[in-house]
Amino acid sequence: MRLVATALLAFALATPASALVKDSSPSGFTLENTEDVPTAPAETWKALVEDVGLWWPADHTWWGDAARLSIEPRAGGCFCEIHGEQQARHMVVTFVDPGRTLRMTGGLGPLQGMGLHGALEFRLAPLESGGTRITLWYRVGGYTPDDLSKFAPVVDGVQALQLGGLARHLRDARAPATAE
Repeated sequence: MRLVATALLAFALATPASALVKDSSPSGFTLENTEDVPTAPAETWKALVEDVGLWWPADHTWWGDAARLSIEPRAGGCFCEIHGEQQARHMVVTFVDPGRTLRMTGGLGPLQGMGLHGALEFRLAPLESGGTRITLWYRVGGYTPDDLSKFAPVVDGVQALQLGGLARHLRDARAPATAE
């Protein structure tokens, strides 16, 4: 348990603070983070599922290389990290509505090793500006002798970092090139 607590503390120190914990209790929590991006839902969806290795923080992978991540956007698909014989199934895709919703279930990072389970959704909504509002929602629960409400702010910070990576990737793709 000390190893898990140490890992969660390391996550907390490496991520920005976020106050978007919707609810928490000793047995679970719900998180919600939102970012508005200048890209249309179809372009946002494509980056979400095809470019995960470009926007997911490398320090939140098992082997330090985000390029080894992939998401198969189909029911039963894998959000996986493959590094030769070292392999991790982070989550399983359970719902796909292209351009709108991607739902996956499982436990991310140390939560998986704690035997916890969660439902994570990326929800995309069109904005009047032509951009997209991305909402990252994650509900986690399961048995553990530990008080999960203490983990909620830490995991929320990690979720904010991941969503921020996707938003930056989309904004950078839209940024005009500068002449050198």
